[in-house]
Amino acid sequence: MVKISVIVPIYGVEKYIAATVQSVLNQTYENFELLLVDDESPDQSIEICQQFSDSRIKIIHQKNRGLAGARNAGIRQAQGEYLAFLDGDDLWLPQKLERQVEHLNNSPEVGVSFSRSALIDEEGNPLGIYLMPKLKGITAYDLFRESPVGNGSAPVIRREVFEAIKFQDNLHGTVEDCYFDEQFRRSEDIECWLRIILQTPWKIEGISEVLTLYRLNSGGLSANLLKQFESWEQVLAKTNSYAPELIAQWGNLSRGCRLRYLARNAIRMQNGAIAVELCHRSLAAHWQLLLEEPRRTLRILIAAYLLRLLPRSWYSQVALLGTKLTGATQKRRILQEQSG
Repeated sequence: MVKISVIVPIYGVEKYIAATVQSVLNQTYENFELLLVDDESPDQSIEICQQFSDSRIKIIHQKNRGLAGARNAGIRQAQGEYLAFLDGDDLWLPQKLERQVEHLNNSPEVGVSFSRSALIDEEGNPLGIYLMPKLKGITAYDLFRESPVGNGSAPVIRREVFEAIKFQDNLHGTVEDCYFDEQFRRSEDIECWLRIILQTPWKIEGISEVLTLYRLNSGGLSANLLKQFESWEQVLAKTNSYAPELIAQWGNLSRGCRLRYLARNAIRMQNGAIAVELCHRSLAAHWQLLLEEPRRTLRILIAAYLLRLLPRSWYSQVALLGTKLTGATQKRRILQEQSG
């Protein structure tokens, strides 16, 4: 039976970490180690983790190095043939690892397996909507538009994939093997997926089941969204260093799609001013989105303006109806795919 190393970065998640750890311990697939990487968390997160007595848990301590640095620390100490990542505020459903292992075992050409995700709010309540990415035939073009993987808690990855993309760096006084680029404090996962697609023969592929619960947190929304776009520009700059022809072809498209994605997140967090600004910047970067994906682009643009202009109570009623309709459509699609 394949062993899995589950890597959970720990930083400022005392409100959520107990449920996150328990969701791993509840897995139907039991041959795993759980590496909890304390990234110098300033709260009681690690004390909460220490209350679990399961022998499969190992706590790793390090000076603060960010999400990429915590994941790298976990990868270096991982013993598993497959590596799974779970952010400290997200959750897995019990069959997550079982289904991902089954997918990888049956698909030798797939290096990164991911599942669909359901969105939950800060209190863990389901929002009734899902991340519905492309699952097969994923190319660099898809990653430039919007990461199909969806979030850092969705993928399970073969160790050989990381061996194929590792590089050495000296950011903290010693030369170390690196996998995620620690110079990125955001978008480090998509930058990694791009290197996998562009520099290795491994495929990235998803399964239709909803097995990850992705939590939407509103803290520091405006600043975070704008900083996320700055990080995306860093991703494009790094990719340009080894694949300039792709950036020349798809750079502006990628900027437009990223800004549209961030506008959608601003809408979910009910920040109308930022949502409208991001929509405008999206179309300024690549106005052709209105022709290439008119329904999706206009839906986000209209939602941003409604949020900006309508009284909050009115908008809430419209948004609730839209969410119910979207969620029902997504759920039907998921059930059809699983039955088909």
